[in-house]
Amino acid sequence: MPIGFERMDKPPLQSQRMEPSRTLADRYELLGHIARGGMADVFEARDTLLGRRVAVKVLHSQFSSDEAFVKRFRREAQAAANLSHPNIVGIYDWGQEGSTYFIVMELIEGRSLRDVLRDDGPLMPKRAIEISAEVAAALSVAHRSGLVHRDIKPGNILLAADGTVKVTDFGIARAWDDSSELTKTGAVIGTATYFSPEQAQGSPADERSDIYALGVVMYEMLAGRPPFSGESPVAVAYQHVSSLAAQPSLDNPDVPPDLDAIVMRALDKNPEARYQTADDLRQALLLFLRGEAPATVPSAEAPTRLIQPIPVPPPTATPDEIYRQVAPPEPASSQLPFIITTFALVVALAVGIFLLLKALAPGTPDLALITIPDVAGMTQAEALLELQQLGFNVIPEPNASDTVEEGRVIGTKPAAGEEAEDGAFIIVYVSLGAEAFPVPPVVGQDLVRATELIEKAGLVLGTVEQVPDEVAPAGQVISQNPPAGEDAAPGTAVDLVVSTGLEEFPIPDDLVGRSEGDVGFILGNLGLIVVFDTEFSSEVLKGFVIRTDPTAGATVNKGDQVTVYISDGPEPVSVPNVIGSNEDQARSALEALGLAVRVNTTTIEVSPELDGLVAEQLPAPGTSVEPGSTVSITLGKAPPTTTTTTAATTTTTAAP
Repeated sequence: MPIGFERMDKPPLQSQRMEPSRTLADRYELLGHIARGGMADVFEARDTLLGRRVAVKVLHSQFSSDEAFVKRFRREAQAAANLSHPNIVGIYDWGQEGSTYFIVMELIEGRSLRDVLRDDGPLMPKRAIEISAEVAAALSVAHRSGLVHRDIKPGNILLAADGTVKVTDFGIARAWDDSSELTKTGAVIGTATYFSPEQAQGSPADERSDIYALGVVMYEMLAGRPPFSGESPVAVAYQHVSSLAAQPSLDNPDVPPDLDAIVMRALDKNPEARYQTADDLRQALLLFLRGEAPATVPSAEAPTRLIQPIPVPPPTATPDEIYRQVAPPEPASSQLPFIITTFALVVALAVGIFLLLKALAPGTPDLALITIPDVAGMTQAEALLELQQLGFNVIPEPNASDTVEEGRVIGTKPAAGEEAEDGAFIIVYVSLGAEAFPVPPVVGQDLVRATELIEKAGLVLGTVEQVPDEVAPAGQVISQNPPAGEDAAPGTAVDLVVSTGLEEFPIPDDLVGRSEGDVGFILGNLGLIVVFDTEFSSEVLKGFVIRTDPTAGATVNKGDQVTVYISDGPEPVSVPNVIGSNEDQARSALEALGLAVRVNTTTIEVSPELDGLVAEQLPAPGTSVEPGSTVSITLGKAPPTTTTTTAATTTTTAAP
């Protein structure tokens, strides 16, 4: 399978389809769609200038319309193109055609590490170390050039057919991270399974974040699973912040203690305690391969270190400061649940510690009670500000609501009007909008069944587009939008594209009289199988089309056979025998067959019975000739006679 990108399981949206025959920048001929990512579709293409196969990544339209993103994307793509290293998927070119932005990358034959782990399970320690060392080498080159990957994961690590390890998407994650839409405080970028703790908390990522992500990949290669898992990305991100991973040797006894130590140091929650550069990590891996113990490993006390929770914003903070600390990014509403829940989980940890310390502390005098105000309908930031100014500690908690706008407060616990002590914890329920349900997979179903599944999921059937398809039978769904598995609110319309079967079209009606080559080219381009035959014709010149079977205007499908009859000229005529006929009779017989007659001015001597009759013809009788051919005839003439008279007899003789 050609790779130079991370293959995605979701099909491309209809709005993002691009005809495979399209050529970008008059150079890159798109041969077929092979993958879809979060930002772009990837096509296999042919570089017509250099005659080589490449991978072309075409940006989705929502990013192409963001001028700030495009500028950042161009700078990062140009910077990544300068990363020349055997372990980095090369970027060859960057370009624009109208509103379409694209990059041209190296196309690699092989599999991604994600596919290998999914199909084959954990790797042998030696192979895992070799792959990790090559990834570290790629990261080292990028880091020295000022590029942080931010999304190291098995899907972005490619294993070429010759065993070479290639890292892809350098600079692309950086362009995403720095886009105007996603840089607001609290935005969390990346894949939750491979987050560093600082990314999970919305803090800036640096080179050590890539090292942590590579540590997660090493762990997965050795143990057959990532160090943290959960029912949601939020749960996984929280574990990155607050939980300690078990050593991979607990899942795989073949992992030696020194390799355990390397992985656990890369996974240290504190960036200062990790390997500080990718070169440091690579050096430790290479030392281990040579049978030498790594020079430094985490101290024995590191696994028991307490991870300090993120403090709740103080009541004296300004509204702007509070917003920056706890408000979700706008308008990237799709990340709101993640950010609210992550913050709530971290604050919940602080609550537990606070309550424990409070229970252990000596008795204190009763605190004054404060009435909880009604903050329903406020934005999260407004509600937090009002409650904190009254002295409460606030825990935001996301909840679905069909009636309250997303991002606004549904209510509190304790409820508005109740009283609580100064410093008490108040839960603020923030709306996630209407509860979302996964869109059912309906591709491959007939339209009736697809409609039933959509309505059963609380969704509605949207537009139905009928298109021909060479594979799917008529009536079968070939794509859907939103795609299967994507969360959608009740009542969301699901648009379908349904096959009408093979494309039907009429045979062109302007083929008669055209040359054999022209007609073969026209019908071949329509996807028809062309068979040639010949016929005699007095109306169509030899070598040109007389007719087709099926006839012009008849409906056919791609792949059908069409017989094209080519003129072999007029049918030959057999010259009749006119010897012995008079001139008029011969002329009538020959002209009736479409032959021309020429009477020679000379005659030939014949016996008296042929005198004045056709004595010779050319071509000879029975010869096949084309209609219109000339037949020459020669008339016969008997010699004159002489008379001799004698007394006894009279004798007549012919003159010699």
